[in-house]
Amino acid sequence: MEYWVRVEPNVRIYVNDINPKGKNPILFIHGWPANHRMFEYQYNFLIAMGYRCIGMDTRGFGRSDKPTYGYSYDRLANDVRAVVEALNLKGITLAGHSTGGAIAIRYTARHRAYGLSRLALFASAAPSLVQRPGFPYGIPVETVEGIIRSAYIDRPQMLHDFGEMFFYKKVTPSFANWFFLMGLEAASWSTIAVAKIWIAETLFEDLPRIHIPTLILHGIHDQIVPYPLGQIQHEGIVGSEFVTFENSGHGLFYDEMDKFNDELVRFIR
Repeated sequence: MEYWVRVEPNVRIYVNDINPKGKNPILFIHGWPANHRMFEYQYNFLIAMGYRCIGMDTRGFGRSDKPTYGYSYDRLANDVRAVVEALNLKGITLAGHSTGGAIAIRYTARHRAYGLSRLALFASAAPSLVQRPGFPYGIPVETVEGIIRSAYIDRPQMLHDFGEMFFYKKVTPSFANWFFLMGLEAASWSTIAVAKIWIAETLFEDLPRIHIPTLILHGIHDQIVPYPLGQIQHEGIVGSEFVTFENSGHGLFYDEMDKFNDELVRFIR
């Protein structure tokens, strides 16, 4: 079932509730600059096993409304809260990839895990995607600034270059084009605004405020969210479980699809 959940007077979030009568609901939050369809190869696997999968497009991306405002982690987390309430979700697993993982972390801390039983983080851009004084583990600020500049002058080329770094294993040209087109579905201003929060915001204080079972999956060859960030998340979230993907980059959900799906099912069942 498809929904547009109103999160503000003039902003609606697109939600695709797949297999709504299934068990153990999982709400997926996509990464930048994609949309809920990036988890296609998880939906196929999980619904065949009877699970309920819910994909949402964050504001500015996919089929959601694309306002020029509202791109802070707090606002994006509040949008998730509106979806959880609108669908009356309880005891779900909240699963986020990359920036979606950062939003999931902020949601869990800010809203005290409202409606959640578990948290699953995949190559999450936390606690800081960029390097900062005393924190040398992310990517250089200059790299993000370059992405933003490229988005202003040649967004298709920026998306192409980003896609080249995304997966560790070689993908077919058709698959690469599928992924590229998802990025173009986003509004240019939303793409830029979210990239800017990677520099402007951090989640250091959020990690110790998470008190539900948490699974962290991260690829060693990740060129976008470096592997040490996953280890830092594991250290910061008490009782969390950390699984290394030896043959994955940022797109671990496809690089090692079978392992990824198996680990997720093991965690949520």
